[in-house]
Amino acid sequence: MVTPSLRLREVTKSFPAPDDPLRQRLVLDGITISLTTGELVSLVGPSGCGKSTLLRLIAGLEVPDSGELMIGSEAITGPSAERGLVFQDPNLFPWLTVRRNIEAGLVARGLLQERRDDVGEFMSLVGLEAFGNAYPHHLSGGMAQRVALARALINHPKVLLLDEPLGALDAFTRMRMQDEVLRLWSARRSTTLLVTHDIDEAIYMSDRIVIMTARPGTIDRIIPVTLDRPRDRSSSEFLQLRGEILELLHFAGGATPETILTARVASA
Repeated sequence: MVTPSLRLREVTKSFPAPDDPLRQRLVLDGITISLTTGELVSLVGPSGCGKSTLLRLIAGLEVPDSGELMIGSEAITGPSAERGLVFQDPNLFPWLTVRRNIEAGLVARGLLQERRDDVGEFMSLVGLEAFGNAYPHHLSGGMAQRVALARALINHPKVLLLDEPLGALDAFTRMRMQDEVLRLWSARRSTTLLVTHDIDEAIYMSDRIVIMTARPGTIDRIIPVTLDRPRDRSSSEFLQLRGEILELLHFAGGATPETILTARVASA
């Protein structure tokens, strides 16, 4: 039996209500899910359903009200380099060059001297070896996100958490970056959890898609995507699954509860 790389069991989280700080508002309600080593899973759901909060809990930046979060056999009790988090905004240090931004995590952990050679490797991995001395304001949005990915990956995380990392990019750059992320994932095989509002992106990239309900967020269902990679966005199987998920999310309309989603995906 394969041991899960990441396991969440009955996780709940609440925050003070904006209109009454003394009252708690439940954001996540009983989240249970496991990811196997090397799996890429997408989280999809309405705005405010707790997707980003769930990533912050896994990253150790928030503490759950109840439940269990595990990496392998170890409980998540706080931030760790074994969990890399990439946000929609690359959050690069503007006063540091590309090379020094990528080095930042190693510097903070006191590992730069022994792992200095890794910096060149990861700059090459994301195709930025010619931009080592450039500053963030010299970079396009896609290049800046590649720096953020390299900065997270250089720590060799067991789990990579992506919070809408491509959401601010134009459509063409976004599709190119989807292929870039898939290439990096294929090369490193980090267990990856991706938050996205883009259904096409979720189908194109994921092994499974987790559909969450509106707040308080729960897992409505998990859809396996068995299409062969590289995936064809115009194939009948791709478009069929897209339509079914849109119906599930009530964007397409016209579906009865019995026919909203069959979760059937034909292998190529």
